[in-house]
Amino acid sequence: MPMKCVLVPLLLQLACYFSSGKCGKVLVWPTEYSHWMNIKTILDELVQRGHEVTVLTSSASILIDPSKPSTIKFETYPTSVTKDEFDHVFMEVIHTWTYEMPKDAFWSYFSIMEEIGWKFHAVVYKLCREAVLNKNLMMKLQESKFDLVLSDPYLLCILLLFYATGRPTTLLETMKKAEIWLIRTYWDFEFPRPFLPNFEFIGGLHCKPAKPLPKEMEQFVQSSGENGIVVFTLGSMVRNMSEETANMIASGLAQIPQKVLWRFEGKKPDTLGKNTRLFKWLPQNDLLGHPKTKAFITHGGTNGIYEAIYHGVPMVGIPLFADQPDNIAHMKAKGAAVGLNLDTMSSKDLLSALKTVINDPSYKENAMKLSRIHHDQPVKPLDRAVFWIEFVMRHKGAKHLRPAVHDLTWVQYHSLDVLGFLLACVTATVYIITASCLFCFRKCTKSGKREKRD
Repeated sequence: MPMKCVLVPLLLQLACYFSSGKCGKVLVWPTEYSHWMNIKTILDELVQRGHEVTVLTSSASILIDPSKPSTIKFETYPTSVTKDEFDHVFMEVIHTWTYEMPKDAFWSYFSIMEEIGWKFHAVVYKLCREAVLNKNLMMKLQESKFDLVLSDPYLLCILLLFYATGRPTTLLETMKKAEIWLIRTYWDFEFPRPFLPNFEFIGGLHCKPAKPLPKEMEQFVQSSGENGIVVFTLGSMVRNMSEETANMIASGLAQIPQKVLWRFEGKKPDTLGKNTRLFKWLPQNDLLGHPKTKAFITHGGTNGIYEAIYHGVPMVGIPLFADQPDNIAHMKAKGAAVGLNLDTMSSKDLLSALKTVINDPSYKENAMKLSRIHHDQPVKPLDRAVFWIEFVMRHKGAKHLRPAVHDLTWVQYHSLDVLGFLLACVTATVYIITASCLFCFRKCTKSGKREKRD
């Protein structure tokens, strides 16, 4: 998903409180794709624990399907934006960001980023505006008296949630009032650095033990023998790979002894080897947890990386956009991945990278080390996420964890009062020194003149 915001965090904001020991009414307005996959895991668990969860979504939503049986309640509002239009904008942004961005011209890069950013947010603005102007929807939300608002800060429509609860505010003020930030990474991925006490890491909350594969897929995996398999997917948002790129990749994959399961939509590459099978969808977590999996070729999405960490699988990273280059850089630094550039790599580069992560035991060892760190936590990530949500409910906030910096004025926040005081001190000191020097100089000058006269 475009836009990196501290590895895309979930903003938890208390809208109003209820007494300890009671289950709450939670209002959620999620973002699409991987963000929805993560937050849905949390919502399912909240429902399991007795909370009433309502997901607010538009009729143009791409992945959120209210028609499917679910314990989650969906509140769908009509919009003039169609599913096809919303999906087209998403894909256009991703395609431009992935294949058409200049790599060596900063101003050109910035200009194109600004253009696609405005194009995407124009559609999001329309979705938000039509929701706000829907009087029936607003009245229904206000009457529901939700206890908690759980939202992804990437979606600017979060403002609507506070409008609906009778608390009009600005986005900045909304984010300042957050009780807890849930960050979808953990120290198996992150580098050591200081964080505020109201930041909680829940990376890998969606990960789980592997389930059996479909019969036909299991047969293909078992046919790999001792060589094992390679899992290859560039995520659900990447489509329409050029034939030239697809043939280059297929050529590299055809040269390894492992069997390859490749999630691919498009024309079958002419260079596709007998060891490679194409699939429109893959049970990624189940494949990564299979004992025959030797390597994972990934675009570097946070969800996929955490599934690889969870199962201890070394990676070949081909980052495309957003936070993916940074994610792969983290894995390279941890010694669990080799990175490639889709724009410049060749089939030989891909072949070399695969041989490295498969044949060099250090990559598997480092991947397993990260896996052990991930599993060796006092509380599971999902339980930690739900605990802190319920903690805020039980204690009517988490003010003791909230830094005082959010209450500072603009002058105080930028230390202008301190700088002003220091500047005044320096000015006064310089003035006193200068005045003293001038005074002494005049005294000395007058004394010299008197001596000459005498």
